[in-house]
Order: sequence, then structure tokens, then C-alpha cells
Amino acid sequence: MAIANQHPTLMKNWLVGLLTLLLCLGLGGCGGGDRIPNTTGTTLDAQTGTGNLSEAAPPAVIRQLQPALANYQPQVAIASPANGATLQDTRVAVELTVSDLPIYKDATLGLGPHLHLYLDEQPPQDIYDLDQPIVFDDLEPGTHTLRVFAVRPWQESFKNAGAYAESSFNVFTPTPGHTPAADQPVLTYSSPRGRYGAEPILLDFYLANAPLHLVAQEDPDDAVRDWRVRVTVNNQSFTLNEWQPVYLQGFQPGTNWLKLELIDEDGLPLGNSFNATARLITYDPDFEDAIAQLTRGELSVEAARGIVEPGYQPPAPEPSKSAVSPTDSQVTPPEPPAEPEAPTTPELTEDEPESPPSLPEPADESESTATSPETSLEPEISTPSTTLPVMDEGAAADEVPAMTPESDAAAETEPETVPETGVDSIDESDGDAAAAVPATEPTLPTQPEALFAG
Repeated sequence: MAIANQHPTLMKNWLVGLLTLLLCLGLGGCGGGDRIPNTTGTTLDAQTGTGNLSEAAPPAVIRQLQPALANYQPQVAIASPANGATLQDTRVAVELTVSDLPIYKDATLGLGPHLHLYLDEQPPQDIYDLDQPIVFDDLEPGTHTLRVFAVRPWQESFKNAGAYAESSFNVFTPTPGHTPAADQPVLTYSSPRGRYGAEPILLDFYLANAPLHLVAQEDPDDAVRDWRVRVTVNNQSFTLNEWQPVYLQGFQPGTNWLKLELIDEDGLPLGNSFNATARLITYDPDFEDAIAQLTRGELSVEAARGIVEPGYQPPAPEPSKSAVSPTDSQVTPPEPPAEPEAPTTPELTEDEPESPPSLPEPADESESTATSPETSLEPEISTPSTTLPVMDEGAAADEVPAMTPESDAAAETEPETVPETGVDSIDESDGDAAAAVPATEPTLPTQPEALFAG
């Protein structure tokens, strides 16, 4: 505090310096490694023109697929034509090699890791199979340059060292203009191109021979020039100082034009072949393709994993509850043989009639109390001693009152089960018959006359 009072100017200058440092760190302009515009802290710096263009997050499905390719470090080379070769033909066959990256096209979605091959300023060819011939016909005499680099299925370039290669060759004779300087950065426009059915749309490029920002800014007096990429979309411009993909939204339906330029920290062009490229694209919200489906999230990660893992087979969908019920309904039909319980009664009635036809008609009510309609069951009726003690007539008369709770119940239920057999009443004087009938009655059919009515 005393120092502040004695040196107010020093304290003021110190505060100004601290605020400047914090502002510089917040904007990222001093570090040189963040993707920011030259003047403000916004990601996209509208410098000229007007428009609705803005940056957006990458589609969720693409973010989830990215880790599957994170460990690949593709190494790409041009085996033929050799750099500096002079050909005596207007037809050129190209041979490429790539390692540490499987390139292929998924049969279902038509996407997969592949190569972008450029001839001079022409739009790239997508190479999915190195066994297929790559031929350029009717080339003009002069110098031509091939550029090639590896890309992900959604057209984003791999940016590791070795993922890019170039070769300049001559057809009959060399000419200037199409040979990039080896000691200068080379900007190759990668995406967007063609037709799109959904936003956001990927903006991507490949940058070769570009110095690191820290190296370029280390000594302002050296010959190393820092770089920026100026992007212009339908007259709306912004600058990028970081080499990474950007997703944009706000394109107008129909035709849109884009231009990428490599410039230095002062906004001046970094002169080299191919460092300024313009392309036309079409934005059609009704257009349907795999990229549009990925962007909209219409494809799940499981459904799209085949574009990042060769030979991947998506798991079979688990049947829902509604899908299981039809299966159950198809399994249950075998149960109906057990369901027809109603037919079981006829089956019993058909089995039972075998013995009743031999039953004699009861002569009178007294005989029916001692015998049942089934002659085959007479032995069972004649041996009630197995369940009840043998009693003489006098004892039976005396014991009946003592057995009233059981015999009364049997007498009460018996008329309901036996009335149709011709038994109207049971003689109480015959204790053996009265006790034996309830024991043997359950084995007889309840309605013999009904069973044989036919």
C-alpha cells in the first residue's frame, strides 16, 4: 500500500499490463494455438458481407464414431508417377499405397475410410479400393501435380504426419504454375463439396508444410511467416488460425459458394500453388444420403459402426414385448390339446359304458340297497368290514344313534348321488348296507341312466 501511494504511476502501469495480459490470454491471440479470428474472441469473425452463418457442434453420432479411428496413423504415398518424372503419353496411370488404415466402402451405407486424390485444381476423386485402376486421360502437355491424403468416412481429413503425399510430373515437357514450392505451406481444400441434405456442414482442409504458430511468432524479424485461413461463404468471411474441422450452419437452400485462402498474420496471401480454392455446393434439405442421416441423427451408432470397423455386423435387434406376443401366440397353439377339458368328459363316458351294459335292472328298492347297478362291484359292496367293524343286527340298532353325525351326513348326501340308480331310501335296520353304500358310491357313475340313455 505504501508503494502504491509513493508510486501511483508505477501501480497504474502495472494494472494496465495485467489487464492486457489477461485479455490476451482470454482471446488466445498470444498463444497462437487457438482457433480464433484476428480481432475478436468469437469463433467466426464476420469481416465482410452479411449472412446467418455460424459454427455448430459436430453431429452426435459422428462424435461417437470418431474414437474408432483415433488410433490410426495412416501413411500415404504415390508410387507412380514418380516426382519429377516426364511422361511421353497423355494417359497417366496412378499407383497409391497406404498403410495403417483400412480403406473400404461399407456395402450398406456406401461410406468408409478412403483417400482424396487431386489432380491440379480439379475436385478430388474418392478412392476406396487400391486394387482398382486409377487413370487420368487426355492430359494437357506440361507440369501436373497429384495430391492425396487419407480421410474419414464423413470427409474429415487425417492430420497426422505422413497422411499426405504429393508428386509433380510432366507430360512431354515441364511448365510453370502447377508445381508447389517445397518450402512453402500448401493448402488443399477438402470439404464441403457436392450436395448436402442437412446442417451443420463440415468445413475441412489439409495444410502441408505450415509452421507452428509458436515458431512463426518466436522472432518477428525472421523469415518465417505465420499463417491464417480465410474462409468466405456467400460473401461472409471469417478467419481461422487453427487446423481443425469446423461445422457450419446457416447455408441458404440451393447453390452456395465457398473460398479458402491461406494468408499470413497481416492478411496477405501466402503465395504458392493451390493456396486459394473456390467450390460450389448445393444445400437441399430434402436430399437423402448417408451423410444427411448421420447429421440428423437418423442412424444409430450401432447401425453406422460398419463405416469405421470393417466387417462389423450389427447385433440382431432384441424383440420388443409387442414382438414377443406373436411368438407366444404361435407357441401356445400346441397347448389346445390340453385345453379341450370339455372333451375329457365324453372320453370318460365312452370308457365307463364298457361295464354298465352288464348291469342288471334292480328288482326292487330293497335289493338296490344291498347291490349296486354294477355287478362287478358287488364284491366291494359285500366286504364293508374292511372299513367298518362287523356288527350284528342288535348291535347295529344300538350303534346307529352313536354314528348319527356320520351316517346322517351320508344319508343326507346319498339321495343326491344315488337317486337315479333306483335307490329311494336306505333301511336303517341294515347297518352294514347303510355304511357300505357311501364307501363304494364314489366309484360308480353319478348318472348311469343318462350315460346309457342312447
